[in-house]
Amino acid sequence: MLTLQEILTQARHEHKAIGHFNISTLEMLRAIAEAAKEAGGVPALIGTSENEAQFLGYRHAVALIQSFREEYKLPFFLNADHHKSVESAKKAIDAGYDSVHIDLSKLPYEENLTGTKEVVEYARASKREISVEGELGYLPTDSSKVFDEAVEINPEDFTKPKQAQEFIKKTGIDRFAPAVGNFHGMSTKMEKKLDFERIRLIRDAMPEEVAFVLHGGSGTSHEQIRQAVQLGMNNVHISTELRVAYTEALRKSLADHPDETTPYKLLPDVVDAVKKVVFQKLVLFGTQ
Repeated sequence: MLTLQEILTQARHEHKAIGHFNISTLEMLRAIAEAAKEAGGVPALIGTSENEAQFLGYRHAVALIQSFREEYKLPFFLNADHHKSVESAKKAIDAGYDSVHIDLSKLPYEENLTGTKEVVEYARASKREISVEGELGYLPTDSSKVFDEAVEINPEDFTKPKQAQEFIKKTGIDRFAPAVGNFHGMSTKMEKKLDFERIRLIRDAMPEEVAFVLHGGSGTSHEQIRQAVQLGMNNVHISTELRVAYTEALRKSLADHPDETTPYKLLPDVVDAVKKVVFQKLVLFGTQ
């Protein structure tokens, strides 16, 4: 099987993106696996944030991915998404994660750089093939949810190309996540607007082998995602849209079957709803 880095490099050369989908339940993972299999056995990153990893259990998440990888014959990779301390990132590495996203972007630049470099060195010392992602720039939202108000976007918080170049060189990361007008979650009051010129400048400043990651893919228009992928974004994160599909389907299933007490009879519609969203994204990313 190809390594994650080889898969991401191939995707970029083909102007495609590998999907990153967050999970917090078995149904979500099953939905992603079924969509990926239906799309032709395509690769994907499966993400667990710190809270999601704590809910599932780090080692349980590793075992689940291994089980689904073997059962579905899929090139799945488990990523510790948005781990916001060096200690939590190391915990994921020790548990057997394939990848870790160390997100110290809210710290001063030098602290972000130093902490990210420490995680890279720890991952390399493990002697396993572990991909490390770093983040630079400020995304104005914390949680993956639907906002009923506009999100304030300040271009001053966007990632600067020269600083990104230095950050990548000094930390030795494998994947880089910038702030380019994206934000986590979705807003009912505004459309996300990516800064494509900044995306181009950052990509041009990056080493060829480093992957380019777009966070906050949920709620971003298909046209904007297509353009970002054409400019070199080869890894796109989707979480909120999966959560919305999951909860809406679950609420409907509960309402349609008010007397049902058997969870597995209520959950098939939930799996189908999440699967549809994932498959649509795989088509959009060009990997189906």
